[in-house]
Amino acid sequence: MPWAGFSLLLIVAGWLAYVFLSTRPRRHVSAAAPSPRPRDPSSLKQDYLRRIDAVAAQAGAGRLSARASHQELSLLIRSFVRDIAGIDAPRMTLAELQQQNIPAAARAVSSLYPAEFGPAPRDSEPCDTEPRASGPRASVPRDSVPSASEPRDSVPRASGPRASEPRDSVAIAAETAREVVRTWN
Repeated sequence: MPWAGFSLLLIVAGWLAYVFLSTRPRRHVSAAAPSPRPRDPSSLKQDYLRRIDAVAAQAGAGRLSARASHQELSLLIRSFVRDIAGIDAPRMTLAELQQQNIPAAARAVSSLYPAEFGPAPRDSEPCDTEPRASGPRASVPRDSVPSASEPRDSVPRASGPRASEPRDSVAIAAETAREVVRTWN
């Protein structure tokens, strides 16, 4: 009987050791081979420049919010780096990007972070002419309410320095993305 108990203990200990060792991460994980460089980098650059222009145009037309535009531009920069250099940038954090030998792309992505992950600008949301306060026309200034003879489209939208901020930030971000694509060697 003592030998049976001892054998059972050895079997359980062996099973626990097997489970522990087989589920540990491997130390020598080989990195995936980088994808081959494209045959024609100039056509790839032109394709990404067109994509960047499309995002800027959608943002300028109001079909894409400032935050969504910045996120799309960041993804385009990262995808460009993947396609041109074989570095899996879309899956990297900013710190990992900065560790790679791609300083222009890392700077461009880091410049997009505040608009991409920060609080949304107030003016990036679609404007409507109906007030959102509880009382009728409570939050609409008196001079912005159209008269019966005025067309509804003549109601002034947001004004001041923040009114053009989201679109301006998208234009600046798009130019930064274009610069990364144009200057890539």
